[in-house]
Amino acid sequence: MYLSQDIKPISYLKSNTAQIVNSVTQTQRAIYITQNGEAKVVVQDIKSFENTQNMLTLLKLLVQSENDINDSKIIEQEGMFLSLEAKLFHEDV
Repeated sequence: MYLSQDIKPISYLKSNTAQIVNSVTQTQRAIYITQNGEAKVVVQDIKSFENTQNMLTLLKLLVQSENDINDSKIIEQEGMFLSLEAKLFHEDV
């Protein structure tokens, strides 16, 4: 992170919007916008945003899995496959 380059006041955003969009898209580095000296928003390219959302989704699944293991909400692999086969072939389990 290059804070001297990545932190800009809102006035800079207002007068250089197209330049910021181009820069963020090309470098895939977020720009942090400040207002009255405080960080307020982040401008990020869509690909980086999507990647971040996908990572968060995977982390949530990991946490859910760990919680299920800790709560003993697990089934053996063989039982899981038998259950899936039964559902696929519409058999009673």
